[in-house]
Amino acid sequence: MPGKKRIELPIEGMHCAGCVLRVEGALKGLPAVEKVHVDLSNAQAVVEFSRELPLAEVVKAVEAAGYRVAKRKIFFPVEGMACAACAARVEGILRELFGVLSAKVNLSTNTAYVEFVPTLVSGKGLAAAVAEAGYAAVFEAEEEPTVREAEKAKRRAVLAWALTLPLIAWMIPEMAAGIAWPSPLGFKLAMIFLSLPVLILAGAPTYLSALRALKSRHANMDTLIALGTGASFITGPLSFLLPLANYAGVAAMIMAFHLTGRALEAGARGRASRAIRELLELSPATARVLRDGKELEIPLEEVRVGDVMVVRPGERIPTDGKVVDGEAAVDESMVTGEPMPRTKRPGDEVIGATVNRDGLLRIQATRVGKDTFLAQVIRLVEEAQGSKVPIQALADKVTARFVPGILAIALVTSLLWLFVPNVMRPFLQIGKFLPWVSVGLGGLSLAIAATVSVLVIACPCALGLATPTAIVVGTGLAARRGILFRSGEAVQRLKDVRVVAFDKTGTLTQGHPRVTEILPTRGLHPDEVLALAASAERGSEHPLARAIVDHARERGLTLEEPEKFRALRGKGIEATVAGDEVLLGSPKFLAERNVDLSSLAGELERLEGKAKTVVVVAQDGRALGAIGISDPLKESATVAVEALKKLGLEVALITGDNRRTATAIAERLGIERVIAEVLPEEKLREVERLREEFGPVAFVGDGINDAPALATADVGIAIGTGTDIAIESGDVTLVRGDLSGVVEAIRLSRATFRVIVQNLFWAFFYNVVMVPLAVIGWMHPLLAEAAMATSSLTVVGNALRLRRWR
Repeated sequence: MPGKKRIELPIEGMHCAGCVLRVEGALKGLPAVEKVHVDLSNAQAVVEFSRELPLAEVVKAVEAAGYRVAKRKIFFPVEGMACAACAARVEGILRELFGVLSAKVNLSTNTAYVEFVPTLVSGKGLAAAVAEAGYAAVFEAEEEPTVREAEKAKRRAVLAWALTLPLIAWMIPEMAAGIAWPSPLGFKLAMIFLSLPVLILAGAPTYLSALRALKSRHANMDTLIALGTGASFITGPLSFLLPLANYAGVAAMIMAFHLTGRALEAGARGRASRAIRELLELSPATARVLRDGKELEIPLEEVRVGDVMVVRPGERIPTDGKVVDGEAAVDESMVTGEPMPRTKRPGDEVIGATVNRDGLLRIQATRVGKDTFLAQVIRLVEEAQGSKVPIQALADKVTARFVPGILAIALVTSLLWLFVPNVMRPFLQIGKFLPWVSVGLGGLSLAIAATVSVLVIACPCALGLATPTAIVVGTGLAARRGILFRSGEAVQRLKDVRVVAFDKTGTLTQGHPRVTEILPTRGLHPDEVLALAASAERGSEHPLARAIVDHARERGLTLEEPEKFRALRGKGIEATVAGDEVLLGSPKFLAERNVDLSSLAGELERLEGKAKTVVVVAQDGRALGAIGISDPLKESATVAVEALKKLGLEVALITGDNRRTATAIAERLGIERVIAEVLPEEKLREVERLREEFGPVAFVGDGINDAPALATADVGIAIGTGTDIAIESGDVTLVRGDLSGVVEAIRLSRATFRVIVQNLFWAFFYNVVMVPLAVIGWMHPLLAEAAMATSSLTVVGNALRLRRWR
């Protein structure tokens, strides 16, 4: 924390004086901390330091104590970035800003994603830092940044060609027949004066960008173009004094080609980030709400939680809510990827921006603004698109040194052609089969032509766009299919997985267990066993417990209130009902508690063999009976397992259920590797064992009970349902419970990464091949600029192919 002696940190999670002491103790344990004052009423800590200390260490200390430093995440457009070097410059400036915890700049979308502590830096501070670097931060922009940038680039390109086409028409007779009309002198002057408007008017932003870079003591793509066109133009006036070819007209053409490439690239980048815009455009602008018995149409921003909205057939549902009246088929495909409309009835949750296909619905708003399902999806996709893939590290290192390296190569090129032309001219003789190679040009003309070609042919943009553009397209496409990647890193890791491990309940099964059989011991009625079990389970939220309680209520049984209830994770429960000690749980659990199960042995095996979960009921140490609970498999489970095998992946089942039940389910699905009777905390070790045996592991679970396993796996895939998308649980979240999403996610990650590798190969290959050709004089400056523009378009266009992925 350079230059900072005292800071104020907003602290979240403090509730009492004990919390204050813990936070103070954590902060006082840091080196260089002289004084700490934590104010519970203001939820704030004031810390004084004797020397510099990284802010990240302070935040980590607070989090280690079990609390959080309040942070803010913000996305904002950045105008003026021309290439990867610009993005790296802005990112570096933001990261150096005190109060910023992380900053990522995405050249593909012209946006910055910053996480910062709001008491230490503000949005204005971020904007000022970006402006100091020579760029512009735009907050609360009305128009999407890539669209605005594309429109500006298009206007500049049109202006450039409008001014350049007359110049080209004048040049054609001279180039084709050597006719310099009206005279050699007049032709030279015309080239100079006609090229000036192109460079000054259309090319002004390029030169201003290069100038800002110079002031900031760094170089970018515009630096190369400015030097290249400037050197070309200066040959015009110098040709009156020296035996030098006049490249002034070529300078204008280079600028026109450059701006055309920029316009096409900006348009392509806009198409790459279209997924976010399409999601943003889904929500209707207005909503009809009932207030004081009247139906009013109000702006969406004015809808509040609790408002009752009226949605007619064919209309979009304004925001997340719960149906209070009516029945209709709702199409959720645009946000969940679910192809078939779902019937919604009173009590059902609905997602904002989905379409009411038929029927009149009255919906009570439950989430508005930034809390809605769609807002969460958009935020997650933006974070993923702003993140970096590990493979990008090499490209970033090269990009950081690229422009200075090209400037050095250009200098060496000019020196070689000026001082050792005899070494360089043999290359021209070899390349004279190329129509644009002029062997007869003078040494100075050749030196300038080669140097300009080196400057304008080098392309750091292709390197900078290779990875982020593919990630933007891939994650945006995934979001439209109900697959949410938390980061670009998850895309890379998922394509490397060798084994997919599934949890059972709520993942492979529908997650709605129902009691199918009650087997009492001799002398008892099934309802007696059920009533006792349901009474004991009333204190539990476990799905199996709810199934038992619901079944008892359906049968109209009277339930007692349990006492001394205790849930034993992964095993069962114990409670006191009407003064008697009651145990419920797996046969293994009751056997551990010395309950004799011999009277139920045969029935237990039969139930487990039918893939049913068995809950044994015991009272005062005596087994009273067993309850068979069935949770139907998802229709997509068998197809998904088969598809994963076809992808060459090992499939495993990890469950806390007994081995017979787990094996029966696995056989139905074609899963050969079964790991059963595993407690939740033991799933971590099983995931690690699978990794040791097969390699990287993807674990698929419900995101709640399986959180530790999801975190331990190389890729955690959380299954969401409806508006509960379990965003914080895994690296990948499937919005709908359909397991085909697991297959789609893996296939899409492989397709995305394949495009990334292709783009990086092309970007490196292009520069490795083209720059040496420019050095030896085989590239005309005009062709060099056209090739440079094509290289960026090739990378972006290749990424856009992902949008057609099926």
